[in-house]
Order: sequence, then structure tokens, then C-alpha cells
Amino acid sequence: MVLHNTYHRYLLCLLMLLLGHPMWAKTWTICPSCVDSTLKGTIARAQANDTLLVQKGTYREFEIIVDKPLVIKGIGYPIIDGGKKGEIFRIQSDNVTLDGLFIINVGVSYTKDNAAIRVVRSKNFLIQNMVLEQLFFGIYLEKSSHGKVFHNRIIGEAVDEYNSGNGIQLWYSTDIEVRKNHVQGTRDGIYLEFSDRITITENVSMDNLRYGLHFMFSNHDVYTRNTFENNGAGVAVMFSKFITMKDNTFHKNWGTAAYGMLLKEINDAEIVGNTFEENTIGINIEGSNRIQYTNNDFIGNGWAIRVIGACYTNSFKGNNFLYNSFDISYNSKLNDNVFEGNFWSSYTGYDLDRNGIGDVPYRPVKLFSYVVNRTPETIVLLRSLFMDIIDFSERVSPVFTPDNLKDTQPLMKIRP
Repeated sequence: MVLHNTYHRYLLCLLMLLLGHPMWAKTWTICPSCVDSTLKGTIARAQANDTLLVQKGTYREFEIIVDKPLVIKGIGYPIIDGGKKGEIFRIQSDNVTLDGLFIINVGVSYTKDNAAIRVVRSKNFLIQNMVLEQLFFGIYLEKSSHGKVFHNRIIGEAVDEYNSGNGIQLWYSTDIEVRKNHVQGTRDGIYLEFSDRITITENVSMDNLRYGLHFMFSNHDVYTRNTFENNGAGVAVMFSKFITMKDNTFHKNWGTAAYGMLLKEINDAEIVGNTFEENTIGINIEGSNRIQYTNNDFIGNGWAIRVIGACYTNSFKGNNFLYNSFDISYNSKLNDNVFEGNFWSSYTGYDLDRNGIGDVPYRPVKLFSYVVNRTPETIVLLRSLFMDIIDFSERVSPVFTPDNLKDTQPLMKIRP
């Protein structure tokens, strides 16, 4: 009798397991001429864990709510046209996948952040291979976690900041991977606010009005191997801590207030192996402390590093400073930052013992940079003999620049 009851319990458990297994999920085909011709109607009829295959065509729908675990996959990049009436997709369920759709015509609003795709309080989502154009906000993640935004193309037509949105926005979200996306022509390419443990890898963010990447009040985030080119400014990291910035490229972020990277009130970060090339300012630093700047290349910038405000206990080691108008700009007589073992293309010292390290310390702060900080118009004298003379006199006997801001071990050869 006991064996019989055990057998029945076993069968009951097995049946319950099979009924809850995705093998019972259904695949729906949506096409303009099919019985299932709309996404909204098919989503309403579908059950959890079903798959919706959206065939090539144009679907004029907006405010599509995905409130159950589904896979929605486009075949041949079907067009979802929101007609500029509002938001297009709103995901409010865990375990949702959007894959291979072409979304256009998000409604512009001055009171709502309408997005092509909004994810709200959801986990384990995947948004991949999407093309988003004619948008307000692109992908907006709100209080969501453990998701992936992978290999999407987001193209905006932003002209003014007040009527444009961000390409990818994360708000109060955690543990998200943003990888291999191309974001162009938006306000901020990628924007994080109160979002922790975010990984941003191998994205291209270019031609955006304001920032290629923008952090606010976000901690323990990592961004690596990204390219930020020709934005209003490359990356702004503000009021955050424990950020790792590694192997990124900051290129041609030019303008009167442009920079490759802005650091404002940042603490305990790593900036390693990045390339800053042809930016007005490579890194603009304000009120940022305990940051390791290691093995970065600063090439052909106006200012390689511009320090304004209080910045303490930072370390600059193993960096290459090549042909910048100013290597270091510093606005204080006080310095406890360490500059050691960097290569400076302007260094004219010697190495008698041939150990690869200059025998004479290098002072990277020019008096002229101090003058330009206070009177920008004097930049027209950059190549004049007079400026060379006063820079030389300041190096010999520092009066306006920090006496101890020097590299005591300047490299004689470029670090590979």
C-alpha cells in the first residue's frame, strides 16, 4: 500500500513538472494576412513561455504591453510603426525576449519619456538585434535587473537637447549587460542614473548631442572596449564611485566645452589602457580622488589632462603623453598626486646610465596653461617665442605651478 501511494505521488509530481515545462509552449505566426495579424491581439491570446514569430511586413501599433514571459522574434526585420503616437513596447514581465524587430516613429512628448522599448520592474530580459529609428528615447530600463541589451542599432535625429531623448537609459537598475550596440544621433548615447553593477562593453556611441556615455549616482560599474567619437563630449562620470574604465577609445570629441572624459566627484576608480586622441580635453577632472590612471595614451589633444578643483591621492603611472598642446593643466599650488614612469613627448632630458628612465625630472605643467585657464583669449599665443621663454623660467623656478608636481622617473621611450 505504501509503495502504491509512493508510485502515485511520483506520477503526480512528474505530470506537474511536464505541464509547467516550456515543451508545451506554443509558437504563433504573425503576418499582415494571417489570422493573427497584430502583436497586441496575439500577445493577449498567448500563454506564458510561448514564442511569437513576426513575419516581414509593417505593423502600425503602439503601446504594446508584454505582461507575460514571451519570445517575440522578427523574421526579416518586420517594421513596428508607432505613428508618433506614444511608446511602442512596454515590457512588464520577467523572462521576455525581443529579437530582430525594426521599430520606428516613437511619439515625442514634453511630459513623458516615451521609448521604443521600456522595461519596467522586470528581470532576465533579452533585447537583441533590434533596429530603432525615428525615436524619442530608444531603450529605457526602469527598476529592472539581470538583463541583456545586445547588438542593437539605435539611430536618432536629435537636434536640440530639450526635445530629444537618450539612446539607452538605465534608471534604478542593476546587474545589466549592455554590449555591442551602436548608438548615434541621440541626446546621450547611454545614460545611467542610480544604476549599479552595470557592464558596458564593445559599444559604439557617436555623433550624440551631449554625451556618448553619462553616469550619475551609479556605483560598481564597468565599461570596457567602447568607442566614443564626435559627441558633444565623450563620457561624463559624475557623483559615482568604484567605476572601472578600461581599453576604451575617445576620439575627436571637439568643441568649446568638449572632452573625452569628464570626472566630477568621483572616488576610488580605475582608468586603464584607454586611448584619448584628438579631443579638446582628454580628461577633465574636478573633485575626484583615489583614482588610478595607468597605461593610457593621450595623443594630439588640446589638453591631455585638465585638473580643476580639489583632486587628491591620484596616481598617474605608465601613461603616454604624445604631442598634446598641454599635457597637464593644474589650477592649484597644492599637489599630493603621484606622476611616475610616464612618457612625455615634450621631455628633453637625458639618460646617461641608459636604464630607460630620464635622469632629470619632468615638470608637465606649463605656466602658459595656467595663463590660458584664467584668460582663454591668450591661446592665440600658443606657439609664440614669448610663451616658450616664460614656460622655461617657470620650470627653472616654479612660482605659479606646484613645485612637487613632477615625474621623477620619466620614460625615455614610448610605453608599448
